[in-house]
Amino acid sequence: DNEGVRTALSVLFAVHDLPCVTADSMASGLATLDRQDIGLVIQDMNFTEDTTSGKEGEVLFQQLRERDPDLPIILLTAWTHLEAAVRLVRDGAADYLSKPWDDDKLLATVQNLLELGDATRRVQAADLTRRRELDRLHERFDLQGTVFASREMASLIGVAVKVAPADVPVLITGPNGAGKEKIADIIHHNSAVKTGPLVKVNVGALPEQLIESELFGAEAGAYTGATKRRVGHFESADGGTLFLDEIGNLNLDGQAKLLRVLQTGEFQRLGSSETRSSDVRVVSATNADLAAEVAAGRFREDLYYRLNVIELELAPLKERRDDILPLAYHFLGNEFALTPDAESALLAHDWSGNVRELQNTIRRARLLVNGERIDRSALALPTLSTTDLPSTPATGAAPDRAAIEAALARAGGIVAQAARELGLSRQALYRRMEKHGIQKP
Repeated sequence: DNEGVRTALSVLFAVHDLPCVTADSMASGLATLDRQDIGLVIQDMNFTEDTTSGKEGEVLFQQLRERDPDLPIILLTAWTHLEAAVRLVRDGAADYLSKPWDDDKLLATVQNLLELGDATRRVQAADLTRRRELDRLHERFDLQGTVFASREMASLIGVAVKVAPADVPVLITGPNGAGKEKIADIIHHNSAVKTGPLVKVNVGALPEQLIESELFGAEAGAYTGATKRRVGHFESADGGTLFLDEIGNLNLDGQAKLLRVLQTGEFQRLGSSETRSSDVRVVSATNADLAAEVAAGRFREDLYYRLNVIELELAPLKERRDDILPLAYHFLGNEFALTPDAESALLAHDWSGNVRELQNTIRRARLLVNGERIDRSALALPTLSTTDLPSTPATGAAPDRAAIEAALARAGGIVAQAARELGLSRQALYRRMEKHGIQKP
């Protein structure tokens, strides 16, 4: 309500190329907010002459929050209502400054908040684009209930559904527990043979002496213990998809037999001279580097190129951190919730066991937690050793460049999460990032 204050602030911002509008009352300010796109609000705590309680400021703050929960609000306070300002900061106000304010501090706060707002809007726009892409994938294709939110998974699944209708072998590579079998499900259920059978075989678990009978079948009496005819997996998968998991563990003799059936579509049951045929779409998966296995002479080069017409490389979970929390909540179900501390722990963990490790962690927490809220302790994740932790500043000291970059890396570029880990506000972390020349995510 003080014209001198409004004029002083207007001049200060105009000098620094920050356009602003002013209002002399709550009603005028709210009306301006309804008419214009405002990036930040600086509000007083009292608007009526001789009023010093700060109650008016609290009312305005709540009305602003109702209109736009993400709108940054800076409070101008007098010592008589400093406690009220601190309380509003806990409720979401960006900052408070005591009168008379320091121009440099006010300008720095405003500029950081505006930059943060721009960055937030860019992130929100990118998230909206990604959600629309995910929605289109879910609408157009059968994704078999796959839970994901990362760009990496969206891109991989986009390729998978694109090649699914083509009658070509697909090789899915990636670490154990990352979800290779789920990608095979998606390929089959969006293929031209989706109405046919989907037969899954863990090749790595087959005993060497039974590989041939498992894949191609066996007649009764073909070997000791074969008391009845056995139909092999190729025959069972006729007209559908055969998923060969852990193909890198197949021995050289098995590789030669597999290559023949892939080339001709023909095979013979063990103990039979009758040639049979099977029309099968083959999808295989491995956690091994097959190119290196070929170079070492442990995997046939001709089989490698026969299987690897299309290769889909599935990244480990630690490289697609946007998938961690959606997967965690999927495994949790509707009966439990994660505390913010637990969410931070999940995002910071390395997940060497990938999705399978995450699923087991959540299952264990569900069994052991008392109540419905799962906190960090209930997750029972191993703590980082001192050699794993970045160098942290002494109490009260500002984090250095290495500490900031390490925190951002662990947080997957999420500034708010990195700031919490470093014990800073988002604004303070942005200022330190600018000081050290660290590029904003």
